[in-house]
Amino acid sequence: MIVAFSVSPAGGDPDGGVSEAVARAVRVVRESGLPNSTNAMFTNIEGSWDEVMDVIKRAVEAAGEGAPRVSLVLKADIRPGYDSGQIEAKVARVEQKLADRED
Repeated sequence: MIVAFSVSPAGGDPDGGVSEAVARAVRVVRESGLPNSTNAMFTNIEGSWDEVMDVIKRAVEAAGEGAPRVSLVLKADIRPGYDSGQIEAKVARVEQKLADRED
């Protein structure tokens, strides 16, 4: 499965930023060893249901250190028979379609 998630604590720094908390969450994801990528809005992670949910739980806990509340947005692609490599393969298929249209 691939899960895209975004986590943010309530509060943040005086300017409303949450980058320090988000960095703690992303560190948990990267240290998990599971395939992942981070963009401006979400972190994507790929693995089994149990692996991914465990990492997301720990990422939420890390982001929420010292915060009274944490917000979590999660979207999952659960596709039986596709165990690994889809985090890159899905994008590659779209890029190929775009390249095909350019020819």
